[in-house]
Amino acid sequence: MKIQINTDHNIECHEAFASKIKIVIESALIQVSDHITRVEVHLSDENGDKSGQNDKRCMIEARIEGQHPIAVIHNAVNLELAVEGAADKLARMIESTLGRLQHQKNRRTDPPLPGQKITEE
Repeated sequence: MKIQINTDHNIECHEAFASKIKIVIESALIQVSDHITRVEVHLSDENGDKSGQNDKRCMIEARIEGQHPIAVIHNAVNLELAVEGAADKLARMIESTLGRLQHQKNRRTDPPLPGQKITEE
């Protein structure tokens, strides 16, 4: 799973902070990481130099094998909380999506192949 971090012009992302973000995302997505090919994190400060409540925004987009990308947004008072909130939302959304896909796969009723015996359970 590749993680890419992008920031707006109001945020400086040092290597230590980028490492911390990656750890938060990896730990939140550990149970579904086998299905994820890429994660893009977009951090922004919606008010720029001005202060404001919940003005730090984290948007995370995950690309799941064979599926459309899934994206979530979380606003918080600081970037750490925004990343944690978005990572948690994303994990729940991916688990839900994979669960629905598995349920659909289990309910599938393809016709038997020619020459295949039909057995009742």
